[in-house]
Amino acid sequence: MSKFTKEMVDDYADKLLIGLTPEENKQVLDEFDVIDKNCDIVNSIPNISSVVPMTHCLDDFEVELREDVAEESVPIDELLSNCEQAIDREIEVPKVVGK
Repeated sequence: MSKFTKEMVDDYADKLLIGLTPEENKQVLDEFDVIDKNCDIVNSIPNISSVVPMTHCLDDFEVELREDVAEESVPIDELLSNCEQAIDREIEVPKVVGK
């Protein structure tokens, strides 16, 4: 039996202000079923509740914070002098996404 229903998905979609077609609703339900099955597999591991959650992938991970010191930066006019198309303090770049 599925833990999620069509009505639940529709309700969540309405709350998120996204409309789902019946096909999209079925796709979401199918994806939730896969996620539920994977969670069930993980939960079936013996003594899984006694495992301490990992905070970092490296055991010897230590953070050393450096002193926060303000430094002088390059003047904006000098930076913009390297740009081909700069208007005021904005740079025009070529479109790389979409048509």
